[in-house]
Amino acid sequence: MKLVGGFVALLMCCYRADAAATVPKVIADPSEVVNQTSAVLVCNLTENTLLIKGSHWLLNGKVLDSSKSTDASPSTTLHLEKITVRSGGKYECVFETDPPVKKEVQVKTPPHVAAYKHSENGDENDKIVLTCVSHGYPLPFNWSWFKSDEVDGRQSAIANGTVGKYEIKSTPNKTTLLIQDLDIELDKGEYVCSGTSDLGTASAKIQLRVRSRMAAVWPFLGIVAEVIVLVTIIFIYEKRRKPDEITDDDDSGSAPLKSNSDTNHKDKTVRQRNSS
Repeated sequence: MKLVGGFVALLMCCYRADAAATVPKVIADPSEVVNQTSAVLVCNLTENTLLIKGSHWLLNGKVLDSSKSTDASPSTTLHLEKITVRSGGKYECVFETDPPVKKEVQVKTPPHVAAYKHSENGDENDKIVLTCVSHGYPLPFNWSWFKSDEVDGRQSAIANGTVGKYEIKSTPNKTTLLIQDLDIELDKGEYVCSGTSDLGTASAKIQLRVRSRMAAVWPFLGIVAEVIVLVTIIFIYEKRRKPDEITDDDDSGSAPLKSNSDTNHKDKTVRQRNSS
C-alpha cells in the first residue's frame, strides 16, 4: 500500500514538473525604450504548447487596431516610426492563447508641459485659476509654480497654502494655481508651471493681466456718451433747420398780390365797352 501511494506521489510530482515546464514565456526586445525618436518592438513566445489564434498590441490598456493579426506565429512586431509625447506609455504584446499570454514594454519620453491658456485675464479683488497639463510617459511626480519678476526676469517660487492668497492642486497630468484677492499691481505678470519626471523637467508660461473693477463699466459709459452726443447733434440740426423751412414754405405757397393800378385799368376798360 505504501508502495502504491509513493508511486502516485511520484507521478503527481512529475506531472507538476512537466506542467511547469510547459508554461509559455514571452521575451521582449527591447524590454524598455527610453528617449528615442523611433523603435521596433518585438515579442517572441517560447516554451509554448498552447494553440495560438493570433496576436495584437495594447497601448495603455487600449487595443491598437493596426496591430491585430490572425497569424499563428509565435512572434509579433510593432513599428514605432515616430515616438512623440502622445505615443509614449505602456505597450503590451498579447498572444491570443488560452489563457492569453502577454508582456509589457515601456516606451518612455521626456515630460511635455503646456499651459491650458497662455494668457488669462482677471478682475481686481476677484480670484482666478491658472492651469497646466502634461503629456508623455512617465508623467511628472513633482509640480512647482513660479512668478517671474518683470524687471530682471528672476523666478520666485510660490508657496502652496499661503493663507488667503495661493492654493496649488496637482495630479500627475495636471496642476492648478488658485490666486485669490487679485491685486492690479502685485499679481499681474508672468507665471511659470514646472513639472519633473524621471526623464527631466519641462515648463510652460502663462501671462496674467489684472483689470480694474471699473473696466467692466467703461464700455457701458462709452455707449451712453455716444448716445448723448448723437441726440445733441440731432437736436441742434433740427433747431437750425426749422426756421429756414418755414420761410421757404411761406414764399412758395403765397401768390403775388395784384397792384391797384392793374385793378383800375381793368375797371376803366369795362366801362368803355359798356358805353359803346
